[in-house]
Amino acid sequence: MLTPHVGELARLLRIESTEVDAHRLDAVRRAASRFGSVVLLKGADTLVAAPREGVLVAGYGTPALATAGSGDVLTGVVVAFLAKGIEPRLAAALAAVAHGVAADLVAIQPGTIASDLLPGLQRALAGEGLDRRPLR
Repeated sequence: MLTPHVGELARLLRIESTEVDAHRLDAVRRAASRFGSVVLLKGADTLVAAPREGVLVAGYGTPALATAGSGDVLTGVVVAFLAKGIEPRLAAALAAVAHGVAADLVAIQPGTIASDLLPGLQRALAGEGLDRRPLR
């Protein structure tokens, strides 16, 4: 499983970040195919692709998630779902939703750090906040 942001995916695919930004869907599909792995491309709309499968889109979250360590929190949630036996593509998509909902549930302010998401993550995993935005 890969969980890159745009710059990391660009380096993996040996293309420019602007190309990934302009063609996110194509880039995540290409990465899943090239690496034979589930790829979760972080961003305003998080994309989850797997080889020979459709792409799932999680439109949850806020710009506050673009902070150091937030992706590590996301990856930890993915791993927890994998440990529970959830299929990798769905584990990644569910983690993206929980992570995004957590950001909606906490009081984000300047200086927010990744650990500030934890109370919101507990609430999101308990099912709070899922009615705020649909999974597309």
